[in-house]
Amino acid sequence: MAKARITPDERILSLVICLLHAPQYVTAEYIHKQVSGYASSKSPESFKRMFERDKQSLREMGVPIISGLTPDGVEGYRIDPASYALPEITLDQQEAAAIAMAVAFWEVPEVAALSRTAMLKLEAAGIDLPDDAFDGIETTAGRGADAEPVLAALVRAVDTGRVVTFEYRAGSTAAPVTRTLEPWGVVTHRGHWYVVGHDRTREATRTFRLSRLSAVEVIGKDGAVVIPDGIDLQQTVADTVASAVGTTEVIAHVWVAAGRAHGLRRMARQLTPHRLGDEDGDLLEIEVRYLSTVVRAILGAGADAVVLDPPDLRATVIGALDSVIGATGDREGV
Repeated sequence: MAKARITPDERILSLVICLLHAPQYVTAEYIHKQVSGYASSKSPESFKRMFERDKQSLREMGVPIISGLTPDGVEGYRIDPASYALPEITLDQQEAAAIAMAVAFWEVPEVAALSRTAMLKLEAAGIDLPDDAFDGIETTAGRGADAEPVLAALVRAVDTGRVVTFEYRAGSTAAPVTRTLEPWGVVTHRGHWYVVGHDRTREATRTFRLSRLSAVEVIGKDGAVVIPDGIDLQQTVADTVASAVGTTEVIAHVWVAAGRAHGLRRMARQLTPHRLGDEDGDLLEIEVRYLSTVVRAILGAGADAVVLDPPDLRATVIGALDSVIGATGDREGV
């Protein structure tokens, strides 16, 4: 079986790990033989060229590679941990949510390459976030096969100040219509991507959900779009969505265990310490605009979340749990 090819990113990361944890200077010969990705260099000349390129790439990223002599008097290399170390990073829930959203965006293939240098340095430094830091974060926004090029095209248009045209379908059964938009920005709201801008067809500010767009084309000259001063894109989207779904307010009260169910906590508009039985936790007040979104978050929290009211939501969650238990029982009985 053929060996898996080591990518340049993997090779450079392996080099960083080697030099960062080396107790003394490491020779080029050792790197050629021991660091993943360099053994493919069949000649000393090709290895030297590859190694020099990688060192230059790391220096451009700010990685402090230093050189010196090994105990045998041979030139070697290492990374000074004191110069490379990052300060301790402490994230609150909102900051962790922002990072999770950024990760979701950078996973789009069209822009993923731009994040490699930053990710490389973070991984090499051993920076980790808690496993539950991203619990409940909606990372499905714009993740369909068709949505990725739509998102990338719109971001490119906003960045260059250019106009876009696209096919827009108002509903699942509606026929698509061509719209021309001066895009001001792309934001997320309740797990979905939206673009906000001036609709030349309607001569008004409009918000479009990306999952309903297709055939996006960036047109015109750079700088043609002027973003209004003081525009709050997030609030614009929130107001548009609120007017579309109506103003009837449904409030759910959900108990969550202490330090758990971070996704539900981020959805809450009010949090109050509350004991359920003999267990510490918090009582969350959650505005229910999309029932399925809230139900998924509650189910995802498992035993760490209990719906207290309204009765309809509690019945829906219990019914969903019964269905899961029933399906599991059926499989076990096969």
